[in-house]
Amino acid sequence: MVPATEWLSGYERPWLRADVVAGLTTAAVVIPKAMAYATIAGLPLQVGLYTAFIPMVVYAVLGTSRTLSVSTTTTIAILCAAELGAVERSHPGVDPTVAIATLSLMVGAILLVARALRLGFIANFISDPVLTGFKAGIGMVIVLDQLPKLLGIKIHKEGFFLDVVEIVRDAPGASGVTMAVAAATFAVIAALERWAPRAPAPLVAIAGGIGASVLFALPAQGVSVVGNIPGGLPHLVMPDPSLLLSMWPAAAGIAMMSFTETITSGRAFARPGDPRPDSNQELVATGAGNVAAAFFGAMPAGGGTSQTALNLNTGARTQVAALVTAAMSVATMIFLAPVLSPMPNATLAAVVIAYSIGLISPSEIEAIRGIRITEFRWALAAWLGVMLLGTLQGILVAVLLSMGSLLYLATNPPVHVMGRKRGTNVFRPLTPEHADDETFPGLVIARTEGRMFFANAPGVAERLRTLVDREKPRVLLLDCGAIPGMEFTALKMLDDAERNLRAQGVALWLAGLNPEALELVKRVPLAARLGRQGMHFNVEAAVTAYQQGATA
Repeated sequence: MVPATEWLSGYERPWLRADVVAGLTTAAVVIPKAMAYATIAGLPLQVGLYTAFIPMVVYAVLGTSRTLSVSTTTTIAILCAAELGAVERSHPGVDPTVAIATLSLMVGAILLVARALRLGFIANFISDPVLTGFKAGIGMVIVLDQLPKLLGIKIHKEGFFLDVVEIVRDAPGASGVTMAVAAATFAVIAALERWAPRAPAPLVAIAGGIGASVLFALPAQGVSVVGNIPGGLPHLVMPDPSLLLSMWPAAAGIAMMSFTETITSGRAFARPGDPRPDSNQELVATGAGNVAAAFFGAMPAGGGTSQTALNLNTGARTQVAALVTAAMSVATMIFLAPVLSPMPNATLAAVVIAYSIGLISPSEIEAIRGIRITEFRWALAAWLGVMLLGTLQGILVAVLLSMGSLLYLATNPPVHVMGRKRGTNVFRPLTPEHADDETFPGLVIARTEGRMFFANAPGVAERLRTLVDREKPRVLLLDCGAIPGMEFTALKMLDDAERNLRAQGVALWLAGLNPEALELVKRVPLAARLGRQGMHFNVEAAVTAYQQGATA
């Protein structure tokens, strides 16, 4: 069943007004931002309009979120810019519209293949700290990319830090009038966000920039403007097969970011009672949207966080709101293209920066540092990876860091020494906060967590060995209640550990084995050597047996 039929079948008449209002309000923000994002990628403004039209309509039919707003995003735009720059260097003279169509086609195809392989879970493979650092790096790259337009200068882009040096060197030649236009745009956006938060600030700022350009003849004063914008509906664009081989790594990275942003936004801004977005169906919706958009020269698209939040907060109940937004994009293409030509590039650059600077969130990074220093370092590494290596390589850094963090956590499970809270049967890790917890002479209770397998078993064994050498107990009781299962290497580790401990005069006891783990333990000689005395239902039963044996 097509997801749209589910919400259409239950559509209520009172929702229509709310959806129309939300769609119109969201359009006032999405359309100018989409055009601004097209300039990030070095594409004509109308490409942004196409991207706010076709993917949005396809998602409305196939998507599972009722309030998600789909067009291009800041992150996707800067990744497209990086890839189009690489294509221009490797294929001189290629039409950027054809290149972006090819990239969109590949992004969509990768998402559809991921759906066929049921890879929706991949959305969980970039950790929040790494994603926070990656977006902060993207934010800084975008600000630096737009800065020359704010100053009215041109630079030859060679990399983040070299671009910083060139901007500083050329800054004395900046255009005062261009800077004034940019400052006025920032002021309008800031004022509206502060005192009229429901107003379409980007639309007002752009309208003001166009008005000022005409009224004060800004082009005659050296202010760069966007120039002629072809009106009308998008025409058919055929992707270039010769670009497929060189563009697939970038397409894979953009597909991952598109899907991650889509599923994250869809889940974060779901109304209470709405169905939870289905990750595999979201792959279909975004994949099909990008494939369809490719043949009309649109950019890769995905769910946008800020526009989805606006859509929800202004009353959207279903994807009818998205269809209204898409219809406004069509109206802009047909009727408003000539009106946009006097728009100053500095105005667009200011809009881009105003709505991209939020990607840089020092408070979020500080919060990560306050919770776990290791993940703080991962966030910083992702941040620096984007600035030092570039945006596309930064995705690889982000993914590798996320995978590395997952491997680190999986291969380094904690080993806690446990005590009993006095007067209870509650066993918990011994810490300075629980210094009064009860321990038992000659007995050490250790607890580890997670599935035991070949990669983490040796580390656990080494920490248990160190614990025994330090405490010199008569019995080492291993609480297995948090171990869901064991692989052969872990079983062998336990068997070897028991032999070595017995040779030292230390008995190994196991407690809390779940049925799966217990069945596995029974298949090795260890179970026979432990016997009933060495295997217990839970830690409490083991401690009771130890105390009875100690007093016998």
